[in-house]
Amino acid sequence: MRRYLAVGLDCYLCLVTGGLLARPHVDTAAIPGTVGLLLGPTLALSFLNQVVLTAIAGGGAGKLIMGIRVIELPDAGRPGPCRLVRRWLYGLCRLPLQPWYALRSCLAGPGALSLSAFWSSGRDDPVGLRQVRHSDLIAHRNAAAGHR
Repeated sequence: MRRYLAVGLDCYLCLVTGGLLARPHVDTAAIPGTVGLLLGPTLALSFLNQVVLTAIAGGGAGKLIMGIRVIELPDAGRPGPCRLVRRWLYGLCRLPLQPWYALRSCLAGPGALSLSAFWSSGRDDPVGLRQVRHSDLIAHRNAAAGHR
């Protein structure tokens, strides 16, 4: 549940901040310009949150608020920027289409791919990263330091 709340917080923070940045200019722009004014800052903030902040602090704003850190296995260290960019692109491009894939598989009938082919178990990450509670990560690092 923490992960879902963290994702919701990340989306909310990016959309609200992008909207506040674009608000003064929306009245003077045409419809395509307004969409660009909203999408540009929102995507930039999403990138900063999901890639830059995760590389620096171990998680985006929502994850930090919820006490979650993104780690790389097996050393439980911070992931590199290339993996974080791939993970951000995956979330940006594939995940919003999940309801469409599920609806299409339900309408296709019994011979279609199962829903499990489209919905992840919640523990899977597209680039092999893991999300753990910060307290568990500290306990793991303390235990690993004690065994050296």
